[in-house]
Amino acid sequence: MIRFGIIGTNWITERFILAAREADGFELTAVYSRSQETADAFAAKHDIAHTFTDLDKMASSSELDAVYIASPNSLHAAHAVLCMSHGKHVLCEKPAASNTRELQLMIDAAAEHQVVFMEAMKSTLLPSFQSVMENLPAIGKVRRYFASYCQYSSRYDAYKAGQVLNAFNPAYSNGALMDLGVYCIYPLVVLFGQPIAMKANGWLLDSGVDGQGSLIAQYPDMEAVIMYSKISNSAIPSEIQGEDGSIIIDSISDPQKIEIRYRDGRVEDISRPADRPTMYYETQVFIDMIRTAKKESPINSHANSLIVMGILDEARKQQKLVYPADTITNHLQ
Repeated sequence: MIRFGIIGTNWITERFILAAREADGFELTAVYSRSQETADAFAAKHDIAHTFTDLDKMASSSELDAVYIASPNSLHAAHAVLCMSHGKHVLCEKPAASNTRELQLMIDAAAEHQVVFMEAMKSTLLPSFQSVMENLPAIGKVRRYFASYCQYSSRYDAYKAGQVLNAFNPAYSNGALMDLGVYCIYPLVVLFGQPIAMKANGWLLDSGVDGQGSLIAQYPDMEAVIMYSKISNSAIPSEIQGEDGSIIIDSISDPQKIEIRYRDGRVEDISRPADRPTMYYETQVFIDMIRTAKKESPINSHANSLIVMGILDEARKQQKLVYPADTITNHLQ
């Protein structure tokens, strides 16, 4: 059994626990919260034996082998490096860090301490995305990748009423690009690698984060077009267009229904619906890597995470979107 500790007590950790408890080899033994009261309540709800309000004590504890990090984006790197420095394996929520500099420090820490580090991008490890990868040759030469993730934030009404919650606070390295755009970018990188050029546009809110944006990435023989938003909804599916047909993806963040629509009119359903909660798959991959002494996933790899983070960095640079974490040079060293 791989004994897990959790950093964070928000809704995503609730979903993680539900899914991870179906994974072979998962055992939940510890939770961290800044508040003892919150930690105790969360532990009681989920039958967790150990609570911590001191991260150093949790990182050095002998009661856990791995840590799932779901703290705010701006804290991912510091939390991950601390845990890895104590020999703990780290599964870190997306986006893995605020910027490439932080992510590289995380990857370096994993190598130095010989532990597994993986970005928890769930969509690229789901069964239907595996089907997309396997069936990509069926549509011939790929000419365009289009991905859209536009979801009106449940916190946007509060923002419009004058309350800036974490989701719209630049101090936490948040916003539409980091929260939703990354779901469009990571599959692109897994399938097609690093673009040779890109152009990004974003609409900034008064708080200093982006409410929505778009991105065009250029490859030698194709282009990628990406749209994302936290201030509007869209029901448009995503699509990979080839010379012989197109792959239609119902949801880029949670692909379930996948079809190939061939140029001759044929339609082929290549869906492989998930038969378990979506976060199960990333957890099982992570546990299996620990058990087999592998240090990184071939899909959610360090190299892919670095390319994705480089795209996020460049997009923010073009949008003039700056986080406090970008100007801090020594908080991890």
